[in-house]
Amino acid sequence: MVIVWINGAFGAGKTATARELIELIPNSTLFDPEVVGGALTHLLPAKHLAEVGDFQDLPIWRRLVVDTAAAMLAELGGVLVVPMTLLRQEYRDEIFGGLAARRIPVHHVLLAPAETILRERIAGREVPPEPDGEGETRVRQWSYDHIEPYRAALGWLTADAHPVDTSALTPYDTAVRIADAVRAGDAPVCDIVQTPEPTAETVAAGVLLFDEHDRFLLVDPTYKAGWEFPGGVVEAGEAPARAGMREVTEETGLVLDEVPTLLVIDWESPAPPGYGGLRLLFDGGRLDEQAARGLLLPGPELREWRFVTEQEAADLLPPVRYERLRWALRARERGAALYLEAGIPLG
Repeated sequence: MVIVWINGAFGAGKTATARELIELIPNSTLFDPEVVGGALTHLLPAKHLAEVGDFQDLPIWRRLVVDTAAAMLAELGGVLVVPMTLLRQEYRDEIFGGLAARRIPVHHVLLAPAETILRERIAGREVPPEPDGEGETRVRQWSYDHIEPYRAALGWLTADAHPVDTSALTPYDTAVRIADAVRAGDAPVCDIVQTPEPTAETVAAGVLLFDEHDRFLLVDPTYKAGWEFPGGVVEAGEAPARAGMREVTEETGLVLDEVPTLLVIDWESPAPPGYGGLRLLFDGGRLDEQAARGLLLPGPELREWRFVTEQEAADLLPPVRYERLRWALRARERGAALYLEAGIPLG
């Protein structure tokens, strides 16, 4: 089971290419995530939909794309061809990371015509009529409006995906290029960490590492949206503090000589589709300037790291995780560990 994800600007010809591609790749099926977005317009309240400018901004859409793709492959097997524009790297990470967690490899392909060609294709694009008669104008303007975001995303897109210049290619010719690239390994499987999704409550251990200015380290995982503390899920038979030390080494290259000190134990209640569990946060101590300069980003697991203040972390961390951090810092000041439930201290 495998996915060929065809990315590109709106109007680049992804769907037409996908239709040609499923004729070239045996046992392949077309899955258009636009269908999921269309279904959500009937499932979610209009007020909720009005709060976002694009259904991609809905967490439920991103989850359903992963779940639907996995369900289709479980039902049909073979290859799933997915034509879908993804211009926000964090959404790509979340979706591809979710697929990787289900052991579904993804070949990421980018249709990259010259911008003048792209604009010509948008202008000549056939759009199904809508009752208000404005559908064609609306769709074309939507495509034009997203050329600039596409241009801004090209930096990470060209580094992540296999580009195909379609300026002089028909959809069939493009499909042939993609099929050949996948077959020959020129469009390799995305190098993204595969973290199995939990099937029950988990215990996870994070470690706060401080620099000489008392800022602490946050990391940006490639396989899910949002920033995190260095750390991860405690494996069977593993002590939580040792798990935190192991994860720090795996993620940053740093080796902690001493077992870190416990700051908080936080019970994260189940919130479907998540299972929740215990979240422990430890004090890994202060890194000197030389150690901080030696931080690595080994493998495909992390995209970036930075030392931040408590105020800066408020803009990077989800609310519950930020509350966990906030109380961990207070526990560090007081020299006594705290017990939390959903980020709120008790006892």
